[in-house]
Order: sequence, then C-alpha cells, then structure tokens
Amino acid sequence: MVLHTYFRSSAAYRVRIALALKGLAYQSVPVHLLRGGGEQHGAAFAALNPAELVPVLVDGDVTLTQSLPIIEYLDERHPAPPLLPADAADRARVRAIAQLIACEMHPLNNLRVLQYLEGPLGLDAQAKSAWYAHWVGLGFKALETMLQDPRTGTFCHGDTPTLADCCLVPQLYNAERFQVPIDDYPHLRRIGATCRALTAFAQAAPEVQADAI
Repeated sequence: MVLHTYFRSSAAYRVRIALALKGLAYQSVPVHLLRGGGEQHGAAFAALNPAELVPVLVDGDVTLTQSLPIIEYLDERHPAPPLLPADAADRARVRAIAQLIACEMHPLNNLRVLQYLEGPLGLDAQAKSAWYAHWVGLGFKALETMLQDPRTGTFCHGDTPTLADCCLVPQLYNAERFQVPIDDYPHLRRIGATCRALTAFAQAAPEVQADAI
C-alpha cells in the first residue's frame, strides 16, 4: 500500500493511526501542502485525486480518497482489530462522533479555508484565529456532551480504539497547535491522553513523520 500524506494533515493523520492500529505496512509518499504553492495542486497528484486533497491510499489497483472511507475500507479488508463496533446502533454512534469532527469541524478550519480567509477575504491573523477557535469550540462542546454517554469507556466508544478516536486525536493536535484551550473538555482530554500513550498513535503523530519540518 502507498499513502500519499502530509505530516500535519488531520485527514492523513487519521489514516496513519488506522494503519498503525492494524499493524499494516505501507509506503509513505509526502505531498507538501505549502511548498511551491502546494504540491497537491500539481498535475500528477490531481490525476490521483481531482479534489487535490490528501490523503490518497493506493492499494494495488485500488485508489481511494477521503479519510473516513479509506479507514472503513481498511477495516473491511483487515478486520482485526476492528475500528467499528459489531452492533448497528454502536456503529452509528461511532460514525456520528467521527463525522462531527471530519465533516462539521475540520472542513471549516482546514488549510485551504484558512488560506482563503487570509487571501481573498483579507482577514488578519487575529481574525483568522478567532474563526478557527469559534468552530473548534462549538464542535468540542458538542463532542464533550456526546461523550457523557455511558457507552463511552476508556476510548470514545468502549475500551478499544475506534474510528472515532482516529478522528479525535488529530483534531486535538490541531487545537493545541492553534492554541485553542481545551480545559473545559475533560472527556476529550482524558481520551486524547489515553490514545497518545499507545504506540500506534505515537507512530502516526505528525512530529515523527519523515516529512515533518
């Protein structure tokens, strides 16, 4: 398998966690999202993903985009350890947590949105940071409430990592990077610390990637 990735990309970080949890070997191909205006905009990468976004996973003759479908593909092809619960209602809960992060929070704060805010819209750094903190705060408040559910265990759901944890840890990393306080979210902080103590999460962390700068 080949993973086209960028060390600070939240979406690529999610997939790296899933690969590490499953113990799957892969070749990492860095795509620098800033150098030269962004390597993701080059013709070669756009041929892999017309959306010009990382990650892209190539598994033989299969090319996949979007982090959540990639992780579910890995879970179906390599079911142990499972990243989704067996029960339908529990699977829906895990997906809801994951999608709150990946579909509601992250798209408002990813690189191309922040670049648009600073570029064409002319926002200064302070206004951009306020935008980021606003949407992260709304999302984390909702997540913290969701995690008060009795089905929350050592991790977001139960006592083994799931798709939800693959999404949570990168979002926490981003919040810390942009200096958004997380003191008001004890469940998020506890689960994040528990995840980061695991080898798989440590191996996937941005700072230890080959392209980290």
